[in-house]
Amino acid sequence: MSPTAQIGVTGLAVMGRNLARNLARNDYTVAVHNRSTDVTSAFVDEFGAEGAFIPATSAKGLVDSLDRPRRLLVMVKAGEPTDAVITEFARFLEPGDVVIDGGNAHFADTRRREARLHEQGIHFIGAGISGGEEGALHGPSIMPGGSEEAYRAVGALLEKIAARTPDGSPAVAHIGPDGAGHFVKMVHNGIEYADMQLIAEAYDLLRHVAGHQPDAIAEIFGRWSAGRLDAYLTEMTGEVLAHTDAATGRPFVDIVADEAGQKGTGRWTVQTALDLGVPVSGIAEAVFSRALSGLADQRRAARILPGPVRTQLHTSDVERFTQQVEQALYASKVVAYAQGWHMIRTASDEFGWHIDLGTVAGIWRAGSIVPASFLDRIAGAYTKNPHLPGLLADEEFAREIAAAQYGWRTVVAAAARDGVPAPGFAAALAYYDSLRAERLPTALVQGQRDYFGAHTYRRVDRDGAFHTTWSADRSEHRTG
Repeated sequence: MSPTAQIGVTGLAVMGRNLARNLARNDYTVAVHNRSTDVTSAFVDEFGAEGAFIPATSAKGLVDSLDRPRRLLVMVKAGEPTDAVITEFARFLEPGDVVIDGGNAHFADTRRREARLHEQGIHFIGAGISGGEEGALHGPSIMPGGSEEAYRAVGALLEKIAARTPDGSPAVAHIGPDGAGHFVKMVHNGIEYADMQLIAEAYDLLRHVAGHQPDAIAEIFGRWSAGRLDAYLTEMTGEVLAHTDAATGRPFVDIVADEAGQKGTGRWTVQTALDLGVPVSGIAEAVFSRALSGLADQRRAARILPGPVRTQLHTSDVERFTQQVEQALYASKVVAYAQGWHMIRTASDEFGWHIDLGTVAGIWRAGSIVPASFLDRIAGAYTKNPHLPGLLADEEFAREIAAAQYGWRTVVAAAARDGVPAPGFAAALAYYDSLRAERLPTALVQGQRDYFGAHTYRRVDRDGAFHTTWSADRSEHRTG
């Protein structure tokens, strides 16, 4: 009798390959398949000693090698390639089988695929997977969305290969129905964009306002990573800044082109936030900053534009400013996470997903790109109060932001004064100030809209919608 596998993996690029190895190292027999059979053969030759693999040369061959109910992990490029692979394999699957899409799919595509496969009786899980190639191999953070029945069929397997959080629990949980998992992963990536932008702005200010060199800034980030900014991205940044280019002997950061790429999940986050009416200004500024960095011709032409004469900080002020940058970075990070959680809550209500916000924070504590010490506190805040209206309404976070705000404001002002772009810090501060304002100038915007488009407005002293006839008599009447 031919050997059988507990799970199949199709798509053996870096992430698929490492997830297959992770599964095999955890004592699962794994059937492996790639569109190019040479890739499959090379995989087995290189990694076959790590566990039990069954190579397959066709979709039918892979399906035939799986135990029932069959579990198939699809690790191919998002979009049309994923649809093509699912269509190819679905011909050989049966009711009760489970397809898992572990790629960075758009949550709307996941909802569509789940509905289509449901008609055939096939379960579909859209699983956001964070941690990069190292996480895929050694333990990622996994965000699966799909029916409860589908999760029961694969939950134990996913929990086995996931990272372990500080309390020993697996960094995976059933997020909710259909596209919930991929939605949460999308927001995770949006927060990651914001986090990276804020760290980059902190570096820029430390270098061009405080006057620190990259090696000194590396030491600063090293200190910060031992405190409340303890996070993978903070620690990693210190290592990048400490690196010297072997070819030139210059700091690595000085020989890298200042044009950042992006794969799309950040854009999806901002686009979806607009559809949901959720302000994610910190994430948006990070996405726009990457886009602006690629405008080589415009940036080159704009170098003739005038700017301020930069202030030379007195030696005694450098350490104070460095501490203020830490305060600005921390406060802005909290705002970015608050915006992300607001977006998840809004989508959960919109689509009926019933996402547990504390659970989301819990599974990001290990394996993901954004593990940070305060994720424990975010999880605790939402566990204590599942109806918390926003992260900044939590007493502990509000107290910390209040303590940081003077330094935060000083840093944003210094950036404007010296012409150092800090859109992430500034947007986060504006969001904070907008939330706490007793009245916003939106009242005037409502009047403007009514003036040019008769869009009506609401009043503070009575119910209903009103319109003013913007002529000499300024007559007003209620419209509803």
